[in-house]
Parts: sequence; C-alpha cells; structure tokens
Amino acid sequence: MSDDEYVELAVEVFAMLADATRVRIVLALSDGERSVNELAEVVGKSPAAVSQHLAKLRLARMVATRHEGTRVFYRLLNEHARQLVSDAIFQAEHALEAVPRHHRPAVVKGVGEAS
Repeated sequence: MSDDEYVELAVEVFAMLADATRVRIVLALSDGERSVNELAEVVGKSPAAVSQHLAKLRLARMVATRHEGTRVFYRLLNEHARQLVSDAIFQAEHALEAVPRHHRPAVVKGVGEAS
C-alpha cells in the first residue's frame, strides 16, 4: 500500500470514531468484553442503537465477537482503537484544563495524608 492509501484508511478510522456513542463503546470495551445489554447500560443507549454502532465498528475491524449460547460478547480487536480514543481524551483534557488529569500526580491512599 502507498502512503496515500494508509492516509485514506486512517481518515476512515477517525470518521468511525467521530461519534460519541462509538467512543463510549470503545472506552467501555477497554476493560474487556461485554454483551450488547451491558454496553447499552454503560453508554446510556438502547440495545438496538448499540447494536447498530457495534455493527459499524465490526465492519471497520475494530471489534470482534464471541458467542456463548444465544449471547454475543464484543471485545476490541486490538489495542489501537483504545489508544486512539485514550489519546483523543488526553488531547481534550489539554484543551479544557490548565493541568490535564493525566498530568496530575496519582493520589495513593495513605501516602502523604496527615494522620
């Protein structure tokens, strides 16, 4: 493939992720596989709407399925969709906050707290 073909495909990936529900689905799947009903609850959409978004993500080869009886579980096909969404969230933090969350020191319970 030429660089132009990769650029065109990259644009398609960004277009696929240019939807709040699909970004929320990718974030929800970052923790592992989930069923449509679980995803619907997490993203606050109907199972039918989530199924349509999952079908698009599946066609884009961003998610894969596993069947268990009549239930279908979805998972991210690889770590790249998660990383793209994570980086986009980090960029948004930079646009909205003087010190983005991902640059703040982690607070560990019990460390540095007064007794």
